[in-house]
Amino acid sequence: MENKPTIGIALGSGAARGLAHIGVLKALEENNIDVDVVAGCSSGALIGSLYCCDIKPSMIGDIAARVDRKLWVDITVPKRGIIKGKKVEEMIKLLTKGKRIEQLSKKFIAVATDLKSSEKYVFEEGPICEAVRASISIPGVFEPVKVKDMILVDGAVLDRIPVSEIKKIGSDITIAVDLGYTVFQSKKNNILDTIIQSIDLLTRNATLNKKLEADIIIAPDLSHIGPTRFDLVEECVEIGYKATLAKMDDIVKKINEYE
Repeated sequence: MENKPTIGIALGSGAARGLAHIGVLKALEENNIDVDVVAGCSSGALIGSLYCCDIKPSMIGDIAARVDRKLWVDITVPKRGIIKGKKVEEMIKLLTKGKRIEQLSKKFIAVATDLKSSEKYVFEEGPICEAVRASISIPGVFEPVKVKDMILVDGAVLDRIPVSEIKKIGSDITIAVDLGYTVFQSKKNNILDTIIQSIDLLTRNATLNKKLEADIIIAPDLSHIGPTRFDLVEECVEIGYKATLAKMDDIVKKINEYE
């Protein structure tokens, strides 16, 4: 290929549904689709950061399957969030070897929401663990993160699938991964499920008529996966993998247009 196009992928938010991103990246890797730019929101930022640290999708899946909840959940007296978030930040720092965003071989972007200004904040530099910790800070679940003079929470509040960010970088081909929403499951819901699904409902209504401006949209059907079902790693990965394979012809066709 004479002129290789720059490929950017936006990994959307979705709590436990975010495990499907592993399958998406695995399918792309197996088909020799080299992603150059990764923009992630919430769970998409977490999975995307590991991928940009050159951790293979299969290894990310192994890590997700083996990680003990006790390693990342530090319950606190609920003032601003149920989970303090220090443990998860330390775990991310360990997995990413304390790297900064500007040290990565691929361009990585994480989005968060600043409560003080009511605006989106985009991490393009700085410690990966700080950026991801802010992006995953679901209001009411995790304590907000203080960065500079900002109070940051989950990027999904304003931009759950950050396609605009991979476009700003100048990606020739844009891929969006939309994890959708969980169908309400009253019998199985716990307090975390309730909070996350409430936020999902708000963001869904806010983006109902907002069309995703991406060349390729991958939308795995994860509506049956509860927000806190982080134990369903294998199932989520498989769903993401198959959904990406179903779009592979479209992706290859788009790439071939640049030959």
